[in-house]
Amino acid sequence: MLSLLFALPAEAHEYWIEPKAYVLPVDSTVTASLFNGQNFKGSEFAFFPKNFRRFDVALGDVAGPVPGRLGDLPALAMEPLGEGLHVALYESAGDTVHYKDFAVFTRFVTHKNFPGVLARHTSRGLSQIDFLEFYTRHSKSLIAVGNGVGQDRAYGLETEIVALKNPYTDDVSQGLPVKVMYQGAPRADVQVEYFDKNAAGEVTITLHRTDSEGVAILPVTRGHSYLVDAVVLREPVAGSAAAAKGAVWESLWAALTFAIPAS
Repeated sequence: MLSLLFALPAEAHEYWIEPKAYVLPVDSTVTASLFNGQNFKGSEFAFFPKNFRRFDVALGDVAGPVPGRLGDLPALAMEPLGEGLHVALYESAGDTVHYKDFAVFTRFVTHKNFPGVLARHTSRGLSQIDFLEFYTRHSKSLIAVGNGVGQDRAYGLETEIVALKNPYTDDVSQGLPVKVMYQGAPRADVQVEYFDKNAAGEVTITLHRTDSEGVAILPVTRGHSYLVDAVVLREPVAGSAAAAKGAVWESLWAALTFAIPAS
């Protein structure tokens, strides 16, 4: 089981926060699960502090850690911070995947659209049958409590996806604009993978690209929930956690989940 989990990123498995309800009354408990899988379906993970560097919930400028206990399922269960748009934030501690088949790495690089990476791998003289990638997760979820009023923003994740409109209170009939960020700056002309889940649980996947400002406008439908995914792939910097693990590539996975109310 452990070797299977470590191999997940090589096959482009996403990691996301999925609330039990995206819209809830003020007197409710905010609950959400951590999932890892494909096609917006996956396995649920419990609250394990050693697995993350940050696991917070924010309401505007107020943010604090999720008050979980070891092994909690769902991983997030807490009283609301107040009324308005809550943003759950998660950054993993990081782990490695061991590549023994270059075809697996090639599929990942091709699927996530990293032009030039395969050529760089060869020019760096790296092995094609024995190398490590270090990966981290940088996930967010938008949850409306009460009136749901508020606005998502950049919360300092190394890479993150920011919703430029509130999907619960704003007019998104022309689509929901999102900005993809990396180290505080917008990522221009990069791929965004978009998972659209209808009320029956059926998922449609489409690919989009950000513009020169790092913005992509994503189509939405009432009664559907969504997962947005964007990945950074870089060469590890000397002294980094990735370099310390002996990894020759490092991937940073940004994810954002939200829903569009049925009415």
